[in-house]
Amino acid sequence: MQGRHWISALALTAGLLASGAAFAQTTVRIAWYSDGNEGEVVTDLLKRFEAQNKDIKVVLDQVPYKAITENLPVQLASGQGPDIARVVDLGGVARYALDLRPYLKDAGYWEKNFGPFLPWMRPAGDDKAITGFMTQLTVTGPLVNKTLFEQAGIAMPGAKASWEDWAKAVKEVATKVQAPFPLAMDRSGHRFFGLAISEGAKVFDAKGEPAVIDDGFKRGAQRVLDWHKSGVMAKELWGSVSGAAYRGANDEFKNAQVVMYVSGSWQIAQFDKTVGDAFDWVAVPSPCGAAACTGMPGGAGLVAIKATKNPEAVAKVMEYLASEPVLSEFYARSLFVPGHLGIAAKGLDYKDASPQAKAALKVFSDQVASLSPVAYALQGYVNNRIIFNAVISRVGQAISGETTLDEAYKRIASDIEQQIAERNKK
Repeated sequence: MQGRHWISALALTAGLLASGAAFAQTTVRIAWYSDGNEGEVVTDLLKRFEAQNKDIKVVLDQVPYKAITENLPVQLASGQGPDIARVVDLGGVARYALDLRPYLKDAGYWEKNFGPFLPWMRPAGDDKAITGFMTQLTVTGPLVNKTLFEQAGIAMPGAKASWEDWAKAVKEVATKVQAPFPLAMDRSGHRFFGLAISEGAKVFDAKGEPAVIDDGFKRGAQRVLDWHKSGVMAKELWGSVSGAAYRGANDEFKNAQVVMYVSGSWQIAQFDKTVGDAFDWVAVPSPCGAAACTGMPGGAGLVAIKATKNPEAVAKVMEYLASEPVLSEFYARSLFVPGHLGIAAKGLDYKDASPQAKAALKVFSDQVASLSPVAYALQGYVNNRIIFNAVISRVGQAISGETTLDEAYKRIASDIEQQIAERNKK
């Protein structure tokens, strides 16, 4: 009888311990946005992580891009938010980032493979912190509807063609095939600067401080204004929103309404799926301006947030996702240019990509080495989002007729100076 009681007590104790272990499971929340199928891919990868780490539950909050750019900074500033976030404003979020270095098993692996990109994610004045890794390295540049060129009987400009060559060609194509958007460009300061730096914009002075308005910048802004006046660009896109609001042309491109879409490599997976075999599209090298033929580097980083109450668990999730086998699969299935030097050197087999998606990935990957040093400096600048937002807001006002370009230049300079001063006070 006593034996039975002992066995019952043992079973009860084991049950309590089991329920206690389940109760003690650590939850790690990730805020995540997607351009294409990467949300599905990372969900699959995280399921495997949970199967191997029963003590950690990962909750993937998939949110719109706008929530990452507009809502997340407000949450972080108030001490709230997720444990990990996928962000593009790496410099802006850096002040809220957790230094993972004390929790990593092998910090050297991160330095070796993510080294060039780690400074993009560090707080100002910090040259040691490891706060995250690039979920993708992106390159801006044009995507062209090849079928529309063929239907119009017009040859596409070559590899070293100028912005004017392309503007003239796409306008002719659009007129012949009655496409409403000869050239569409994301309404984004980041996208605009590819053009501006090609035209000679230096962005910074000799001391490395913002000096955005110069002759090269003015050439780029004047070009975009003139394109809107001449019909190369349609006011329906940039004019449909105001302030620093983003406006892409994804829907218009996939519906064959756009001849040339200046966006970037992150669109490849989406268009491979949404366009299908409706028409042929290609990526082409960045057109040339007065000074260079360059796009902007960029990408999204997965960043640990220092307000987390579970830094050890966060580091464990980050180490898993950043490991070479897992990250290789993520890049390959998401059709992303790798932001991991070891993987980039070995190359990836994008086995799920169509021939045209593979070709587009090669074009963008080949551009990485030839991007302007000014473009890399701007992308790595901690306050670049302030510059991007001020520029697109004020240039947008000039395009909509609310102000002149000369007045926009004055306001851009004052906006940047004022907002950086305000950020530095905090």
